[in-house]
Amino acid sequence: MPRPNAAQIAYGSATVVFSTVALLLLSRTTGTLGIVVVCAAGLLLGLVVATTLPAHRRSRPAAAPLPRNDEIRVPPVRVGAGADTRIGS
Repeated sequence: MPRPNAAQIAYGSATVVFSTVALLLLSRTTGTLGIVVVCAAGLLLGLVVATTLPAHRRSRPAAAPLPRNDEIRVPPVRVGAGADTRIGS
């Protein structure tokens, strides 16, 4: 199993804290059992968020595909009158 990266840990931790506080405030529970259930729900939600967050993968930039041999076009060589026909000086 791969190790979680920093973003997964940060999002999971933030989800645990904020969801637990929100659930405690919304449920207005004061009993020990209710607080334990809300904390467990917050931990479970944070775990789900951390594991579903996609891991950062290093990827190489996509290279342009090489042309096939029949697609390579070489421009014709233009030779001027007497440009390369001199021998000697």
